[in-house]
Amino acid sequence: MIAVIIGCEIGFWALLLLGLAVRYLTSARQLSTILLACVPLVDVVLLAVSVIDLRTGGQAGTAHGLAAIYIGVSVAFGPQMIDWADQRFAYRFAGGPRPERPPKTGRAHAARERSQWFRHLAAYVVAAGVLAVFTLLVGDTARTAPLWMVLGPWGIVVVIDFLISFSYTFAPRREKSS
Repeated sequence: MIAVIIGCEIGFWALLLLGLAVRYLTSARQLSTILLACVPLVDVVLLAVSVIDLRTGGQAGTAHGLAAIYIGVSVAFGPQMIDWADQRFAYRFAGGPRPERPPKTGRAHAARERSQWFRHLAAYVVAAGVLAVFTLLVGDTARTAPLWMVLGPWGIVVVIDFLISFSYTFAPRREKSS
């Protein structure tokens, strides 16, 4: 399963970079659209392989939990990562505008940090949903119990992220004085 997760991560970036390269370095706009539309299929492949593995007697464990985390993060942060890469490709290869850097200080920074935390929370919720689907499809809660162990440590990270992200609401970063 770990190899499949790594393969999916490589596949995500390969399809994304290939799609953007075709878009900005060639005139094959239709091919670029097809390649970029295939990026979310990486999640479908990972989901399918995980379900097949579990349904055919695979030992439920941390690797399947990591697959759920990967899918959750991909759903929550994937569009943002694609947009980030697209802006840089457009700037570098198509004369697009310089990508804006995220704000580092003030209320705008605090708002962005809160927004990113909500994405993090969404990733957590999606991963929990994927784990629930795994559990339902396997039909044996005792056998799938180890899957849920990944949410505990990640839950602690989500809480710490909340504390840090929302701290900027009450104490925004200030610009460094020269």
